[in-house]
Amino acid sequence: MSVTTVVLAGVGGQGTILAGDVLAKVAVAEGHDVKLSEVHGMAQRGGSVDTVVRFGETVHSPVVDPGVADHLIAFELIEAARSLRFLRPGGRLVVNRRLVAPLPVLIGDLPEPGDLEPALAAEGAIFLDAEALACEAGSPRSANIVLLGAASYGLPFAAETWRRIIAERVPPKTVEGNLRAFQLGSEACAEGVCEL
Repeated sequence: MSVTTVVLAGVGGQGTILAGDVLAKVAVAEGHDVKLSEVHGMAQRGGSVDTVVRFGETVHSPVVDPGVADHLIAFELIEAARSLRFLRPGGRLVVNRRLVAPLPVLIGDLPEPGDLEPALAAEGAIFLDAEALACEAGSPRSANIVLLGAASYGLPFAAETWRRIIAERVPPKTVEGNLRAFQLGSEACAEGVCEL
């Protein structure tokens, strides 16, 4: 069995680390060797947060080299563009339509980046509005779980395993909303609602 590499890229506060933890636990529950690494760049201040999950029969390292990732799950547009270098040719790119402006843009030192969606679309991106789906699920803070649902459509794990691990990992009061958010994310890709 080969090793599958998933990169989750977002900014502090988006739940990237929780999403990576859920994915790693799902892979372990299904019998895979798993390596997990996280890179925090001023995470609490909206800086970049990358989580790499690698799973397979035997995984020797959590490190991902450029052009190796099979899946890139981007929690916002700028991080999608920044992390695109990790995705292998023909890899799966799932992108949340949200844009989180970095500090230089917020204070007016740099213009807001433009044309990100067309550039990512040219790379085969699958777009969805994770925040809107999270709100539809009744769990506005569950955009990260929506994105896991979208990612799950291309990963080899049973839906029941996903549901069990999500229910174990999120706060008890939020289980129902998170499970619905996961379902909506998965259905969005399965039904072609995610736009190519």
